[in-house]
Amino acid sequence: MNKTEFFSHSPEIQSIIKALTLSKSLFISTIIWGEPHTGKLTLVRSFFPKTTLVNGKNLDTLKDALESSDEVIIYNFEAIRNIQLLDLDNKRIIAIANYEKLPLSIESHFAFIYNMPPLRERTKDIPYFLEKFSKELKDDLMIKDDIELDINHLDLSQNFKSLKISLHRELIKKTLSQQDIEEILFDYLYHKIKGKNAYRENLGLYEKPLIQAGLKKFKSQLKLSEVLGLNRNTLRKKIHEHNIN
Repeated sequence: MNKTEFFSHSPEIQSIIKALTLSKSLFISTIIWGEPHTGKLTLVRSFFPKTTLVNGKNLDTLKDALESSDEVIIYNFEAIRNIQLLDLDNKRIIAIANYEKLPLSIESHFAFIYNMPPLRERTKDIPYFLEKFSKELKDDLMIKDDIELDINHLDLSQNFKSLKISLHRELIKKTLSQQDIEEILFDYLYHKIKGKNAYRENLGLYEKPLIQAGLKKFKSQLKLSEVLGLNRNTLRKKIHEHNIN
């Protein structure tokens, strides 16, 4: 079993781990529910790697699996509309459901019920997964240099799915060369420019990030105006034009 698969400081997840350990010796039904992409299936598979795995969206396949096996993992359990049609008695069932709130009608069918907390509530876990996924992505992208990442730019709204996507985006951004940026702007502007005022309409693509970066770096409009070679009134005007806070 690969313990890094379900690394967590979360007390809730530690409780799930204990329950899964116990359920390996008992024929009982367990349900783990919560938001999508929180690692529920990965956690369960680390304990039951050879157990029959069935999609709850495929009711006929699920019924066949329950008839032929006494140990089944059911993912997408929330897709099952009538649980009464299923025989879950005297079997080791691990159900995985993407519920935001567990329906009361479900509870009576399971001996163990656990909620998998979203990643945004597992703040102590984030540095570990950030390092883990960064290494994997850097290997895939053949990036050898150390890259400093701003955790505030990472998206946890869809848990591991959005974390990986935003991490991939941040790594790409950090490794872009000037030529890469010019080519991206070329492709964007080629399809964008039209009309009779395209220069002014697209000037913000350069001015806005330049001013935002300067304000963050120098923390002073006076200092930034000196660095940019603009007078303060012109800089203030551009800050207002681009709605920069």
